[in-house]
Amino acid sequence: MSLPIRGLPVLQNWDCQGCAHCCHEYEITVTDEERQRILAQGWDQNPAFQGVPLFLRQGPWWARGYRLNHRPDGACVFLSPEGRCRIHEQFGAAAKPLACRLYPFVLVPAGDHWRVGLRFACPSAARNQGKPLAQHQGELSRSLPELERRHHLGPGPQPLPALQPGQRMAWPDLWHLVQAFLSILRDRQHSLEHRVRMCLALATLCRQARFDKVKGGRLVEFLQLVTGSLEEEVPGNPALVAPPSRMGRVFFRQFLALFARKDRGPGRGLAVQGRWALLRAAYRFARGRGPVPKVHGDLPDVTFEQLEEPAGPLPPKAQEILERYYLLKLASLQFFGPTNFGMPFWEGLAALFLTLPVLLALLRAFRELPREEAALRALGMVDLHFGFNRLLGSRRQRLSLAILLRWGELEKLTAWYSR
Repeated sequence: MSLPIRGLPVLQNWDCQGCAHCCHEYEITVTDEERQRILAQGWDQNPAFQGVPLFLRQGPWWARGYRLNHRPDGACVFLSPEGRCRIHEQFGAAAKPLACRLYPFVLVPAGDHWRVGLRFACPSAARNQGKPLAQHQGELSRSLPELERRHHLGPGPQPLPALQPGQRMAWPDLWHLVQAFLSILRDRQHSLEHRVRMCLALATLCRQARFDKVKGGRLVEFLQLVTGSLEEEVPGNPALVAPPSRMGRVFFRQFLALFARKDRGPGRGLAVQGRWALLRAAYRFARGRGPVPKVHGDLPDVTFEQLEEPAGPLPPKAQEILERYYLLKLASLQFFGPTNFGMPFWEGLAALFLTLPVLLALLRAFRELPREEAALRALGMVDLHFGFNRLLGSRRQRLSLAILLRWGELEKLTAWYSR
């Protein structure tokens, strides 16, 4: 029997709007079972597939696999001219690969149940279009047996989550931690960037603590005591926070380049020109002067100097979009563990909050758009990568994140780009 799904976000809606965005963006890996099932559907008899391979080999020789093929325009081989999935049309949703059935949902194992996250790279998710997520529980539950079998998850509780190397915490106590951060993020008497800086301050204090004997009610009391003092200790005015250091900005622009980059699908950037173009772009991001390289085809003409100019506080609607994003990522636990390159809790939390200064910098790039629309554009770019771009999980980028944390740069970057 599968573990239940719990905690479906109340404030988030979604329904597929048929934009076929995902059918152009992603390379869908299939298992041998899925490949054989699709081959048995008889597509070789369809004139639209004559001479067109359905699958392509991928991976190193010792771990070869298959993925769905794409047509020259970047569309999935099964996408019809009308923008619909042929497998879905003829055989139903259950006949599609698991990755296609789940998207944009992200199911996260959380001890004795599953949490549900959502990818805001899907325009419908970012715009909050459709029916409440609770109404999707039935279809998500039908995918659980296959998902659990694929990831070798047994019926019992999952291993205790890691807070940091050498420190683990029981699932109920971890929920007390998560609730403390959620309560800060829900407090709208403060600006979003101030709430994020308070979360970073709480994380800094907690990382230094040992929770071996602080559990249950004692942990709740500790968190209430600490969070109660944050409002006084963390300045509300971002102008009172020291600016990021020169090296902090260099490391930050490395992350900005990765989150802004697009190498496949519609709107590809400099990747179409080859690796030398990407290397030159990396140098220009490190230098941080002059025009911002077009690592994404939709990136407007903008200079690094313009990204540093104050843009003023976010209007309420733009702030609500980003608030919904962070609340969902936190409540779903999508920010650490198996859905974010195996990062421990504190590292994953820092990786999540690093995206706020990245988003605020990208908002300045889309300065010609209404700020609500600019927030949606920036969010789509950033969440395309969060938890999925393997470079963000590489040793180099994780070391860069650790350096930003050690130097106290995340708070400074958050305040700086919120000006």
